Amino acid sequence: MDRWPSCERIERAHTASLFPLQMEVTDVAGRTHAALAFNEVSLLRQTNQATHLQVQLNGIVKLESLVCDGILVSTPAGSTAYNLSARGPILPLDANVLALTPISPFRPRQWRGAILPHRTEVLLRVLDPEKRPVSATADFHEVRDVLTVQIRQSGGEGVRLLFDPEHNLEQRILDEQFASD
Repeated sequence: MDRWPSCERIERAHTASLFPLQMEVTDVAGRTHAALAFNEVSLLRQTNQATHLQVQLNGIVKLESLVCDGILVSTPAGSTAYNLSARGPILPLDANVLALTPISPFRPRQWRGAILPHRTEVLLRVLDPEKRPVSATADFHEVRDVLTVQIRQSGGEGVRLLFDPEHNLEQRILDEQFASD
């Protein structure tokens, strides 16, 4: 009797490599914090007032002032979680992109986010941290009272996932985008 009947199934499995996001935070006291996230890095307002954020991509200011409840940078793995509930795009696991998704954006009114190349460095600056405090979270690691948050995809620290060949992941992602419930 074969003790390992599932080895054939493992050999036929679809593989996907996931690379986490690196979050580097400077808080209002000048302390630095670092964490990794396989799903997303999110910034959220800490009070009842909307936050004002400056958005930089690769050192270039793209939005001088984004007024919103928050913003998140999502990996393909995290795109079907918080990102999706914030009306962000679903990203295929093997796509080399990140989703930059605002949470309840107020100004600019027409901006709904962006799909970024996976090597993009994102810098988010809180414009009024004393009056409008913001927290940053990398998956489950939260830092409060942030001043700046730098986010980039990790180049070396990744994991390889195996997906059952009898449960087509690409088909499930497509089906989720056309769900009618």
